[in-house]
Amino acid sequence: MILDLVLIALAITLQPLPLVAFILILSSDGGLRRGLAFLLGWMLSLVAVIAIAVGVTGGKPLLPHSAPSTAALAVKLAIGVFLVGWGIHHRTKIGQPVNEPKWMARLDGISLPVAAGFGVFLQAWPLVFAGAVTVLEAHVSNAGEIAALVGFCLLASSTLLVIELHAAFSPEAARRRLGSIRRWINSHRDQAIVVISLLLGFWLMGKSIYLLVGG
Repeated sequence: MILDLVLIALAITLQPLPLVAFILILSSDGGLRRGLAFLLGWMLSLVAVIAIAVGVTGGKPLLPHSAPSTAALAVKLAIGVFLVGWGIHHRTKIGQPVNEPKWMARLDGISLPVAAGFGVFLQAWPLVFAGAVTVLEAHVSNAGEIAALVGFCLLASSTLLVIELHAAFSPEAARRRLGSIRRWINSHRDQAIVVISLLLGFWLMGKSIYLLVGG
């Protein structure tokens, strides 16, 4: 379970589109507060989904080979298939000009509640749901697995946290670097999506099929 959570959290925190939107918000006037609102919306939505998953099982892992366990594996398999398809789709875009979505131009000057809403909206929901399904295997009375859930939420938000802290403590350096980071992410966006989606998708598919077959 822990390895799955680590891989999923890394895939969440490295998603290009939320990172570019977050950098645009931070780069605007008063962006530090808006960035914090975005980060809070992002983390609260993540924590809420994980808390719901824990509540569904009462903190006890699903019984292996039970109907709920089989259904959870089927969902995980479906998410893996989706990610592989998404990665293959973006593979055809590599080398083409990358244009930021038009709505990103409107991120300058948004209110704090809207910034928080963008944090929720831009959450990597298929990956978050994959994490939630994985959490169904957790025994939450176990201190190690509680720490793993906390670590998952922090790791899934780690890139945003690092950028926010850098902007807070080194505003001048961050101002110089954010633009170049944004350009680098845009120029490598499709490559990142392909690598992340295919690696995690095949991992989820392979492990789910193995367990469904009776591993």
